[in-house]
Amino acid sequence: MKIGILGGTGPAGRGLAARLASIGHDAVVGSRSAERAQEIVDALLEQWPDLSGRITAGDNEAAASAELVVVATPWDAAWTTALSVSDHLQGKVVLCMANALARVGHEFEALIPPRGSVAASVQAAVPGCQVVAAMHHVPAKELGQVDHPVEMDVLVCADHAEAKQVGMDLIAQIPGMRPLDAGELSQSAAIEALTAVILQLNVRYKTRAAVRFTGIDTGPVA
Repeated sequence: MKIGILGGTGPAGRGLAARLASIGHDAVVGSRSAERAQEIVDALLEQWPDLSGRITAGDNEAAASAELVVVATPWDAAWTTALSVSDHLQGKVVLCMANALARVGHEFEALIPPRGSVAASVQAAVPGCQVVAAMHHVPAKELGQVDHPVEMDVLVCADHAEAKQVGMDLIAQIPGMRPLDAGELSQSAAIEALTAVILQLNVRYKTRAAVRFTGIDTGPVA
């Protein structure tokens, strides 16, 4: 599958691009600046030369032209970026992984964006696409270390059942990840907000915490 990443030059976006390429997908790193996107791709390929031909660069329009599109922009640019390429997103699955957060003093705090979550705001901005909220709690550094699995559960929610399944199937391909159906898009507000708690745990315990839920049997994890 060809997967475009809006805002793909940030830590999460470039980590996801490398991870998707490592499992056989073609990733397009998108940015407002195609030149900046190319710099990131060059750096990724220097680190992971085996991914050559699987990761390309372009502006956000080029990324939005892919079969599936990921929103990895800063949270306050998510819906405006999606709106700017809305013609390319009609009828597509759009996976939103952005979190509305701020660091206040020594603590992380969840913010309340329009519509209650970033994912819902993207869906409202581009009603013709099918937004899937997922990947909010995945540490960017671990995501980009493609020679290691990412051992964690990923909560996935959407109002469109088929789109949600597309997102879950994609996540299940990543070694160590287990997608869990967390319901409709209204759940994205709570899921996004939990990221602030996880980041706070990371600071307090000097680690990169991963989420695992017990008591749920979905079969073996890849």
